[in-house]
Amino acid sequence: MPTDASGMPGTHLASDGCQFRLPAPRAKAVELVLLDADMHQRTFPMSVLDGSWYAKVADIHPGQRYGYRVYGEWNPAAGLRDNPAKLLVDPYARAITSGVDYLGPVRDHLPDARDTMDERDSFAAVPLSVVVSRSPRPTPIARRRPLSESVIYEVHVKGMTRLHPDVPEHLRGTYAGLAYPAVIDHLKRLGVTAVELLPVQHFVTESAIAGRGKTNYWGYSTLGFFAPHAAYCSVGTTGEQVDEFKAMVSALHSAGIEVILDVVYNHTCEGGVDGPTLCFRGIDHRDYYRLNADMGSNFDVTGCGNSLDTSKPDVLALVLDSMRYWVTEMGVDGFRFDLATTLIRDSNHNVDQNHPFKRVIADDPAFAGIKMIAEPWDVGPFGYQVGRFGRGWSEWNDRYRGFMRDYWRGVFDVQEFATRLTGSADLFDGSDRPPSASVNFITAHDGFTMRDLVTYNHKHNEANGEHNRDGSDDNRSWNCGVEGETLDPEINALRRRQVRNLMATLLLSRGVPMITAGDEMGRTQLGNNNAYCQDTPISWVDWKLAEDWAGLTELTADLTKLRATSRLLTYDDYLYRSEILDAHGQSLQRYNLAWMNGYSGEMQTHDWQDNGRRLLGMYLSSRTEALLIWFYSGAHPIHVTMPGSPWGWGYTLAASTAEPGELPTIDLLPGDSMTLPGRTVVVLKVKVPSDEKTLRKAMKSLTRGGRREA
Repeated sequence: MPTDASGMPGTHLASDGCQFRLPAPRAKAVELVLLDADMHQRTFPMSVLDGSWYAKVADIHPGQRYGYRVYGEWNPAAGLRDNPAKLLVDPYARAITSGVDYLGPVRDHLPDARDTMDERDSFAAVPLSVVVSRSPRPTPIARRRPLSESVIYEVHVKGMTRLHPDVPEHLRGTYAGLAYPAVIDHLKRLGVTAVELLPVQHFVTESAIAGRGKTNYWGYSTLGFFAPHAAYCSVGTTGEQVDEFKAMVSALHSAGIEVILDVVYNHTCEGGVDGPTLCFRGIDHRDYYRLNADMGSNFDVTGCGNSLDTSKPDVLALVLDSMRYWVTEMGVDGFRFDLATTLIRDSNHNVDQNHPFKRVIADDPAFAGIKMIAEPWDVGPFGYQVGRFGRGWSEWNDRYRGFMRDYWRGVFDVQEFATRLTGSADLFDGSDRPPSASVNFITAHDGFTMRDLVTYNHKHNEANGEHNRDGSDDNRSWNCGVEGETLDPEINALRRRQVRNLMATLLLSRGVPMITAGDEMGRTQLGNNNAYCQDTPISWVDWKLAEDWAGLTELTADLTKLRATSRLLTYDDYLYRSEILDAHGQSLQRYNLAWMNGYSGEMQTHDWQDNGRRLLGMYLSSRTEALLIWFYSGAHPIHVTMPGSPWGWGYTLAASTAEPGELPTIDLLPGDSMTLPGRTVVVLKVKVPSDEKTLRKAMKSLTRGGRREA
């Protein structure tokens, strides 16, 4: 028996051979199967100790392909579906070879009888595990930024570079392609501080999607929680994917860009009991998956056929071991948890915000400084948990997404608009969490692109092969008067303006902005709001658009630079109209947050109650700086008056979504007015005194009386 039997499951190469370890407490016997280049099988019986099975084999080299056969009880009514005819992937495999041949015998039961065992060997139709040697860890990032200073860029590894003209063709769509200098230069120019990669843990396409001749492009169908997805490697699938992933992380880190993984620990690619048996179901269906009381069917809170049961110690250990591996060995800086609520359900399937999953993460030093971002819902009972994940966690804020879309399409609630702009304190401050708990987004992989939000009122998912029944009908979009693309110059100008407004709102809101890849250059999915199966130009970033949409890219870069240089947008605490004091404790007669009405100064009660109000000025101030940001969603020009003293003694244009020539280029004084074009965001830097003596001088010097119009 091996002396290190308590170590990590999986494979461990040494000079005298390779040790294989598989946790399977309910199994009666387990066989290790080694496969050579001709798919010939060599079988080795494994020994058991404390529920884990071991074998040590000499003369094993990196790249060796292997799998397991688990012998146990076949009793579907009791949730037990062990079938040794099915070759199983190691749940701790560091690399996996390929996908699934659904024409082969990959299910554990006969096609017409789910309770009758299929005894045909599946070895030629399933993915294989790969032995991988230890390799150097990626270059660590010089400094992990706090989330409050982060700009996240949600990106698909393949889609980002599949059409990139400056990436060598053989690297497009791969880890190496994402690490290519031309891509990293774009991210740096854009002001991105972290990429959030759509799933890169090895996944396979489900049979229903494959049957339509499509693939699971997004990757939310995990098979291997430790293995980088093999198809994103430019040079091979027998371990090369590990080294290429690490090289990508090193390149991004060297550029100061963090790597966050979108991880799918809530379910697996095996689906319900009618799905393939590739790994978990064949090892211990009853332990890995949540089951209904009848034990014969899955308790599905993910909508994907199964739900991993993290109330079971072995399953929880698998998830946490996987996370530690990606942090310590693969160099990642954070996780975004798909359907995170599923991970905190207890043995009765109830949501438990004090779940061991969260407690271990909070206490484990391996996760210190690692970003934890929840998609705070699933489809089960009480699955919507926005605002409830507690300190140490940030959450996708769908309330922000929905309302900001509403605002720019003409649905307005001035009070909620102010709340979303300043970090959604109504959702997060009650549990003593900072604004960085809110990950703000207007678009994501799931839904319309930013350009499509202003081009389509309705989804157009016909290319998915589901008769346009898939995808959300709640898009909160506005096509500006014509459905789809048009040659009308006025409509196209309005659409571009609206995209600029959406991007500016996102980057000027307090909280953590997340940009969807390609939105900064007008990417379109032609109205498809559920492109999960589109490994086609529908989903890929079209770099030919970059020149035509250069103005939007430049605006995005300008606003991320403003975030990086002004703490007013990134200060990680809520602002509640606190008085600003100078270094000696004297009042400077202004506040860290104020709301301006555009005609008399601060918003009054009747302004907040005005259901027709389309204008709001957000004033942010510290002792040394101040910003005034006007948000205006009305269709027609409006005159706005600069607040009087002591709010500031000069207003300088810093950025806007207006067309060239629409706004004054001269500095404005308190009481001056300017014409704000319809549907515009304007950022003004405000000249403010930093001490009480200078404040008094400034107030005396300001011209009283008439106003200028600019």
